[in-house]
Amino acid sequence: YGFINTCLKSLVVEKYGEETWEKLRLQAGVQDSFLTFEVYKDEITMQLVDKACKILGVPADMVLREFGEYFFEFCKRSGYDHMLRTLGGNLYEFIENLDALHSYLSLSYQAILFLFVFPQEMNAPSFRVEKNEDGSMHLHYYSDRRGLCHIVPGIIGAAALDFFNIEISMEILNQTEEEERTGKKEHTVFLVTQNPVFSYKERNKFSSSPQYLADSEKQIESQLHKEDLEKAKIALKDRGSSVCPVKKSHWKTIRGIITLGKGKLLRGFDPVYPKSLWVDTKTFCNGLPFHMVFDKELRVKQAGVSIQKIVPGLQTMGICLDHYFSIVHPEVPFTISSIQKFINSQFVFQTRREMMPESWKQRPMLELRGQMIWMESLQCMLYLCSPLLRTLHELEERQMHIADIAPHDVTRDLILLNQQRLAEMELSNQLERKKEELRILSKHLEEEKKKTEALLYAMLPQHVANQLKEGKQVEAGEFKECTILFSDVVTFTNICAQCEPIQIVLMLNSMYLRFDRLTTVHDVYKVETIGDAYMVVGGVPVPVPTHAERVANFALGMIMAAKGVQNPVSGNPIQIRVGIHTGPVLAGVVGEKMPRYCLFGDTVNIASRMESHGVPSKIHLSSSAYQCLKYKNFEMTERGEIEVKGKGKMHTYFLIRNKTATENEIMGRP
Repeated sequence: YGFINTCLKSLVVEKYGEETWEKLRLQAGVQDSFLTFEVYKDEITMQLVDKACKILGVPADMVLREFGEYFFEFCKRSGYDHMLRTLGGNLYEFIENLDALHSYLSLSYQAILFLFVFPQEMNAPSFRVEKNEDGSMHLHYYSDRRGLCHIVPGIIGAAALDFFNIEISMEILNQTEEEERTGKKEHTVFLVTQNPVFSYKERNKFSSSPQYLADSEKQIESQLHKEDLEKAKIALKDRGSSVCPVKKSHWKTIRGIITLGKGKLLRGFDPVYPKSLWVDTKTFCNGLPFHMVFDKELRVKQAGVSIQKIVPGLQTMGICLDHYFSIVHPEVPFTISSIQKFINSQFVFQTRREMMPESWKQRPMLELRGQMIWMESLQCMLYLCSPLLRTLHELEERQMHIADIAPHDVTRDLILLNQQRLAEMELSNQLERKKEELRILSKHLEEEKKKTEALLYAMLPQHVANQLKEGKQVEAGEFKECTILFSDVVTFTNICAQCEPIQIVLMLNSMYLRFDRLTTVHDVYKVETIGDAYMVVGGVPVPVPTHAERVANFALGMIMAAKGVQNPVSGNPIQIRVGIHTGPVLAGVVGEKMPRYCLFGDTVNIASRMESHGVPSKIHLSSSAYQCLKYKNFEMTERGEIEVKGKGKMHTYFLIRNKTATENEIMGRP
């Protein structure tokens, strides 16, 4: 399910960052997000793990172990904390009941087996645990999915530390492939050793754990003073010999004190059994309508009335159970020895279609889920079970009724509760899908917004554009000193007269693309283009002291760039004139429908005159521009006085080159 892949994504993002996840998923070729209850192929998860190993440079077993540890925390954060905590009072009981948890989840979520599961036909792994005399355990792990066994130490280790405050080490003793009912399964045997990590002061908190109980006598001895012990012995003696009729050992006396004083023993209790069973055979078979007793040869010795009704063959005592049923879970051969191996697991039986009555042939087969109990004295196995039904629809498909299930059987409640739960899950799934759709739409919207902003910022200065977006009025600003540049194409009118319009467009586009790139290189602001005229400014809209140098370097780059643009008439490089002037301007936004950021003032007029009175392939400077560049490592020559239209005589100059910058630096090339 997507729950697994979402957890893997969360681990990578949390520990290694969004960039690492993005790189990982692109290399693995998977989507960015996963729906919790959506089924995904195993290959997706395996591909993510494989790419994670390569990108992070970490062995697969370490990645899987770290994923196991994180997955346990992820399950807790996702709301499964209480469910996991209640599995057992110690680590042995916790592992022993994992298969039962899988069975419950399959019932409640219609085969949503999330813990330790990577979906592949929804076959959950299986666990079997054995206690050793030295306190260690052997954990048997069975799975269809090869190579994932290293997840188990991560999850079990995290659960042991969090729930039982113990550190464990897990070592692989054996790894084989076994042929089971559904094919080959990987069978891994772990040696689990436990090491307590809590301090003496913390022991009261964990007094119910097996490790604490093993040391309970030492704790009692340290807590009872000698005087209190003597007083307690006297008190017991005064109570009469009926309480302690025989001479007791030191520790039996203390146990008696705890029993009398506290009303309970720390070490548990001994059950009391009647001398004979006070239930007759008929009542037992009616009270437990779905139960079966069979011997080592699988011969049926006894069966409940409801299961007899559904499978009439069971009314013939002595028939072989495996003729009428197959084992669905755990996936083991139908033999007593195999069943005894997994005696602590929940067993799911399914009726065989060919042995069912004719009326059942068209219905889905009935499944039973329950517990196996070995009766040593009778050398028989008791199977206490109930129908495995998830919804009212499944009940109707088998033409059964709630009345067919015993009143004490919680399957009745589960069917009704699960009906409501499935509806809630479907609603949750729909909400999750809508959330994902909104996330994708939001992502696309953000991309379009960035495109719109990029286009807007290309037309207007960023701070001006932001003010307009916010609905504010943009006030005109006065700039005491800036440098303005104009350029145009020499003989542009003649070129237009001799060429097709498309050729003119292509020529101007080629030229302007080069110029636009240079505005970024030298950080000058492009004001506008009109026909072949190109206008830029330095020091506006953001005042800078180096405005003249920036525009001068830009102008040198323009002359170089123009040599790469071909005249469509002659086939030779085009020639441009460039004029530069420095002075004060007023700048502001004009218009509403197509707002433009315009410059106003005599400085604009003089800059334009410098361009129109210029020389082809030369950069014409006014005296004010010359003064700004005079001591800035630029080579300039004097042109002298010229007559400027509307301005009279003006002393002007030509910009030749930058003495310190190379051509590559001017052009912004590496």
